[in-house]
Amino acid sequence: MIESHDLFHEFPEHQETIRKLMLSNDGFVHLMRDYDDVDLKIARIEQRVDPATDLYAEELKYLRVRLKDRLYNMLVQAKG
Repeated sequence: MIESHDLFHEFPEHQETIRKLMLSNDGFVHLMRDYDDVDLKIARIEQRVDPATDLYAEELKYLRVRLKDRLYNMLVQAKG
């Protein structure tokens, strides 16, 4: 089974802040959509639905981490 990496699963302690930012911050919503898109691509590769080279899969994982870091920083700033 493939582990979920959605933001609500990754940051359960920030669920309220995630919801707040989804309603009030377009930049957060855009980054979250990018994160979800990359996460879906990785899941499809790991489930062998979509073929990919190891290098491409690793690049996607690196991108997911960078996006997650940016989103986390936004969450921490919004929480104050």
